[in-house]
Amino acid sequence: MKAATVHRILLWGMLVLFALYFLTPMYVMVSTSLKDMDQVRDGSLLSLPTRPTTEAWAKAWSGACTGTDCNGLKPFFLNSLLLVVPAVLVSSAIGAVNGYVLAKWRFPGSETMFAFLLFGVFMPMQVVLLPMSQVLGWLGIASSLWGLILIHVLAGIPSTTLFFRNYYVGLPDELVKAAMLDGASFWQIFFRIVLPLSTPIVVVTLIWQFTNIWNDFLYGVVFSGADSKPITVGLNNLANTSSSVKEYNVDMAAALIAALPTLFVYVVAGKYFVRGLTAGAVKG
Repeated sequence: MKAATVHRILLWGMLVLFALYFLTPMYVMVSTSLKDMDQVRDGSLLSLPTRPTTEAWAKAWSGACTGTDCNGLKPFFLNSLLLVVPAVLVSSAIGAVNGYVLAKWRFPGSETMFAFLLFGVFMPMQVVLLPMSQVLGWLGIASSLWGLILIHVLAGIPSTTLFFRNYYVGLPDELVKAAMLDGASFWQIFFRIVLPLSTPIVVVTLIWQFTNIWNDFLYGVVFSGADSKPITVGLNNLANTSSSVKEYNVDMAAALIAALPTLFVYVVAGKYFVRGLTAGAVKG
């Protein structure tokens, strides 16, 4: 057997072992969520469900207790959907315009402004909790979905601006100058030239913002009210609600329900990047 073949077999073997190691928790969650409590008690952690059932999923969605409320994760899931869509779109749009200005329309003090925005990327979230709560109170949107949307938009602007600015710096300045000579305005250049060339960074930014906002717990637990709690807060309340019997299958199903949108986004993004790489290879 050739040395190259042995090396390839060893490499693939290690990759498969690592993949199994990291996928084992997912397997345990899925298999446990498809068991009833008798199977959970009598079987082992890694055993397959002998009688697969989706009762735990149904209860986690619409019947599990999260504190004194026993309506499952459905209202929290809907709150997160109503929160994440506008927050992602608005923060990404503002970041795109900011990055366009800071990269192609520099003005005195633009680098200083970018430095302050960059500082916002690395600032601990806990530092701004009190000022943000005061501002939301002044605006009259504390403990509401509108307040959470505003918080996530403001928190996402530094990151989205950084992404778009660094991407637009790589675009040739001659494109903007040629369009200006042809009489194109600021917004015409942005929408007709810059934005059509921004598909890769738009996808990356949308994924980044969606993942951060959907999986956020700190802002959700601090700034939400009784009717505006996101899915992460609902999942925490469900897992910590005490009862006579701990239903691990329901907890696992609830965790998977909370993770499904993020998984869906990564699958769609993976298909997009694989298609892009394949197209690039074909052109090459």
